[in-house]
Order: sequence, then C-alpha cells, then structure tokens
Amino acid sequence: MGAGGRMPINPQGKNSEEVLQRVPVSKPPFTVGDIKKAIPPHCFKRSVIRSFSYVVYDLVIASILYFVATNYIQLLPHPLSYIAWPIHGFVQGCFLTGIWVIAHECGHHAFSDYQWLDDTVGLILHSSLLVPYFSWKYSHRRHHSNTGSLERDEVFVPKPKSELQSVAKYTNNPPGRVLTLLVTLTLGWPLYLLFNVSGRHYERFACHYDPKSPIYSDRERAQILVSDAGVLAVSYGLYRLAVAKGLTWVLCVYGGPLLVVNGFLVLITFLQHTHPALPHYNSSEWDWLRGALATVDRDYGILNKVLHNITDTHVAHHLFSTMPHYNAMEATKAIKPILGDYYRFDDTPVVKAMWREAKECLYVEPDEGDQGKGIFWYNNKL
Repeated sequence: MGAGGRMPINPQGKNSEEVLQRVPVSKPPFTVGDIKKAIPPHCFKRSVIRSFSYVVYDLVIASILYFVATNYIQLLPHPLSYIAWPIHGFVQGCFLTGIWVIAHECGHHAFSDYQWLDDTVGLILHSSLLVPYFSWKYSHRRHHSNTGSLERDEVFVPKPKSELQSVAKYTNNPPGRVLTLLVTLTLGWPLYLLFNVSGRHYERFACHYDPKSPIYSDRERAQILVSDAGVLAVSYGLYRLAVAKGLTWVLCVYGGPLLVVNGFLVLITFLQHTHPALPHYNSSEWDWLRGALATVDRDYGILNKVLHNITDTHVAHHLFSTMPHYNAMEATKAIKPILGDYYRFDDTPVVKAMWREAKECLYVEPDEGDQGKGIFWYNNKL
C-alpha cells in the first residue's frame, strides 16, 4: 500500500519537507473555467458501456474469489484456514471497495448520462454493501458543496482546540493513537452513518437512516426510506444465509470483506482531507474553489487501480465530480500546470501517512497573530 504505482503524476519528486509545505490560501489566479479549459473535452464524456465494464470486471473478480474461498479454504490443513480467511477477506474487501467506488460515482451522476440508471445501479451496489445509497448521496453532495468549511462541511470536520474533548490529552501518545486508529477504521463508518460522528454539527440528532434527519431537505426524505429499504432487504438476506449456512460462514464470506471495505472508506476519506499542508476556513474566508483545492491526492500503489483511482485523482474529482473515474488520471495531468502550488500530491506510504496525520492533525487553529483571518491549520500541541 506504499508509493510506487503513480510516480508519473508526481514528476517533481518532492521530498517530505516540500510535501508538508502549506498550500497557498490567497485567492487563486485562475478560475474553475480556466481549469476546465485545460482538460480535454472527452474527459467529461460518460460511457454506459465503459462504466458497466468496470462493474462487470469487479463482480467477476469478486465471484472468482468467492468461489475459491468457499470451495478450497475448507480443504486446507486446519491451522492454515485461520490464515487463509483473513487473506481472502482483505483481497475481497479491496475489490468490493472498487464496487463501492462505482456506486459513489453513480451518486455523482458520473456513471452515465441517465440519472435514473445511475440511481438504480448505485442503489443496488451500495445496498449490497449495507450503505444507504440516497442518504449518503445527499450528505456527500453537501460535502462537495462545502469542502474545507468549518461550519458546513459534512465529514472529517476538524475541531478547534477549544472544542477538543478532555480524553484527547490521554490519547495523544503512541498507544492512544493505535487505539484511536483501530476504532476509527473498524467502527468509524457505521458510527458516522448512525450518529454523524466526525460530521458537521447539527442542532439536533442527525442520522443517515432517519428521513426526518436535519441532514435532508423535505424533497429528499422519501428517498431516504428507499435507501433504508435497500439496506433492510440485504440485511434480511444475510439473516436467511446465516440460518441456512451458519453465522460463521456469513462472517467469513461477507463480514470480513465488509469490514475491510468500511475501513478503506474511512482511511481514504481521512487521508484525502487531513494533511498538515491543507487549510480549513471559517465563513469569513471560505469560498468553493479554495475549499475544493484543500484536498490531497495520495498513492496506494497497485491499489490505485483496484480502487478506480479514487485515491490519486481526488483533487480533480472535487473540481469536477461528474467526470467518470476512467478519465480522471488524464484530467489530473492536464490541470496540474494550471493549479501549480495549489495542487498537492503526497506519495508517503499509506501506513506512515496515516500515523503521521493521526499524530500531527489533532485540531485546527489560526496561526499566531492571524486569529481574525478565518484560516485554520492543523496542530497537535496540547
């Protein structure tokens, strides 16, 4: 999961000090229109056939892995099965995360030119992974509309130092960080969906499964029920499988890979929006373009392709979220000369980056002497 697969996208070969150098916060000397003009027009075209080819590819790989696991792991000498199932869970989870990414693309209307088709495919794929499709689609849309805003962003919204919980002083050490990362990667996704943990502040209880949640507008509430029905249908199917095959079988075949999927979703999002070089803004400074640029592309090595490049084309995705993933690499290369220092790519190995960000990015605050400017940077001094 380290660097190595995407070196052409970082031709400068920046060292660690340059990677950690802060991005500019002044108003960019270019507009969204300028950026769009630099991208070849065909990059914005969505192909139903090509999009479905990725769905088929991922499902075929997942089916092969399922077949091998359910037919051959049981034939291994008994101790080896305890090793084989976790390996299967990780590999299968990687490809199922690719399926999650395609459903994410449907939520952005980047799968095809037909909204009904995007929503149908997205609902089926996300429900199969116990994700409430429409619920996530609408909250995620607001994340894209408010990226980098301390008041209105929807996910991984950092807290100012004054709002840190007292437990932070006890977890700001290696054992505490290990525990925090473990809980975040295993429980972070369901806690976000259920209780809006790490999400923006709402005046009342916010839950992705509640059609009356303050996350949603009145016209969106009926579709939240559709999302709930999709998750309930798959949950019932898993219950019937557990009755027929046993709970252990379901946990090995489905539960393990799903745990990996959930962990990847949290890890990918965390590393895309948490970096010492990235600013956050309050309402006095925030604007859409600077917020969209307050993201970072990462390198997951061979997994970049498995995850459909959601990892190393995230900046372009935040600028043009309806662009299909299979054109995002070309678009990223095209916009880098325009963005200049406003573009950030970090090829730090993922595990090392995860640890660094967990250590260095505890809260945000303005620089000393800049308290009135509305620009906040990560800090870790307690």
